[in-house]
Amino acid sequence: MSPPPTDHDTDLLIVGAGPTGLFAAYYAGFRGLSVTVLDSLPEPGGQINAMYPEKQIFDIAGFPAVRGRELVERLLEQAAPYDPHHLLGHRADMLERTAEGTFVVTTRQGARVRARAVLITGGIGTFTPRPLPAAAAYEGAGLAYFVRRPDDYAGQDVVIVGGGDSAFDWALTLHPIAASVTLVHRRDAFRAHPATVAAVRAAGVEIITEAELSRVSGDGRSIEAVEITRRVPGDGMTHHLPCQGIIAALGFTANLGPLLAWGIDIENRRHIPVDSAMRTSVPGIYAAGDINDYPGKVRLIAVGFGEAATAVNNAAHHIDPEQPVFPGHSTDVPTTAPAVA
Repeated sequence: MSPPPTDHDTDLLIVGAGPTGLFAAYYAGFRGLSVTVLDSLPEPGGQINAMYPEKQIFDIAGFPAVRGRELVERLLEQAAPYDPHHLLGHRADMLERTAEGTFVVTTRQGARVRARAVLITGGIGTFTPRPLPAAAAYEGAGLAYFVRRPDDYAGQDVVIVGGGDSAFDWALTLHPIAASVTLVHRRDAFRAHPATVAAVRAAGVEIITEAELSRVSGDGRSIEAVEITRRVPGDGMTHHLPCQGIIAALGFTANLGPLLAWGIDIENRRHIPVDSAMRTSVPGIYAAGDINDYPGKVRLIAVGFGEAATAVNNAAHHIDPEQPVFPGHSTDVPTTAPAVA
């Protein structure tokens, strides 16, 4: 994935490098389009790589189960023969429409992409981890908001803060790897699935409820210990725990950011209405995946794959009206992808 020039032309600009966007990159290549994939995150995969790369996903066609990271790797491999450009770590900012009906998207980092059509696959938009104030000084030095590589925590004392699915999933994942895992939650009820909660209890993970992480000790470069203070009225008991890693699984805030100013119809500042061709209210701009909406919409990765194919095929016809919407079946093409050197 060699970086494209900061100012370049492409047939289709895909905004969002999650699974839907990555599959769209393959399909655009299959349709003979040049494609650029833009994402504010520094690596492809969207929410999967950012939040649950090691979790098993069970509802992807053809995979009885597949880890999030593996799914992303397979999608990248599928598109690679068509050499899509990946412009990562760039947040789409301004959109301009030219007199010729094409688009210019400028990123916050100053890159400009000229595109004949745009496909928005931005999921829930730009998402930001909810902060853990007591540990903020150790962000990147022991404090993390998600686990990219579980083996990094081998032999460590780990404290996970949160009561949702992510917190309990990471507790299950890290329990066999870390020296110890302690889960801290401010209430005595959890948002996580009851079966996962039961599995964490059965594994012997220590759970401290009605409590909060109140203090972190360390040398500024690494964490050595934490204090957990019970929040129960009249109970000021404080737990002092050795700790080298904190995972703040407190959820994320999300918004569509600059997309709100692109002149596209957006419902409740969250979803982009589309028609059956995945067209938005602006000709030449399409949307697929969790970010779009229509009657009967189901937000699943599997659905996003189908929407990506629909959007790309219609975008190909928009770019060149001589091209049919239906591309034919890939099995009818002797060689479906160029040879990889």
